[in-house]
Amino acid sequence: MEVAEAKIQRNPLELIREGISKGMEYGDYRSMVEQLAKNGQTTGPEQLESLINYTELNDRRMKRWDKTIKISEEAQQRIEEVKSKLVFLVLSESWCGDAAPSLPVMNKIAELNPNIEFKVVLRDEHLDLMNQFLTNGSQSIPKLVILDKDADAIVGEWGPRPSIATQMVEDFKKEHGSLTSEFKQDLQVWYNKDKGQNTLSDLLELLPLE
Repeated sequence: MEVAEAKIQRNPLELIREGISKGMEYGDYRSMVEQLAKNGQTTGPEQLESLINYTELNDRRMKRWDKTIKISEEAQQRIEEVKSKLVFLVLSESWCGDAAPSLPVMNKIAELNPNIEFKVVLRDEHLDLMNQFLTNGSQSIPKLVILDKDADAIVGEWGPRPSIATQMVEDFKKEHGSLTSEFKQDLQVWYNKDKGQNTLSDLLELLPLE
């Protein structure tokens, strides 16, 4: 009798721990994206001209956002209050337009509290992990998962966009069916005006209260 080989379902926590162990520090991720941009390359299996162009654009954007993101005193105090040992694990790719304005905010939060560790993994190299955290059935990035190391538990998820941008996308899709290149440009204009504050606000709500 033939027995169909069952696909082994791995525990999400196991996949997260593996992702953390293999993840890049933010500085290493930034260096990688910068080098890819210089070489005319991109992350992922497809070296398409469009994705390479997005990688070059995102490198310039992240350089700007790394320098210009502001954290208010109130937000800084909230971040510094966190006593739990947390890991921010984010799935990303160098070409992702929504990752470029969001990852610098995550990094700023981690820089303000030694209890918060920040790691980046590439989606297409960790599809088992990605498939545990789909958005409406889609492998949308960036996707942030927050792990409490002491409790060994997932305490938060975020992504692929901040809450206001998410509503903008949903409203546009309801009216037009799919996102246009013009809308995507408008979304980047919104990111520039917002200066990471909506992402910051969303992430502060996910931090555990001590």
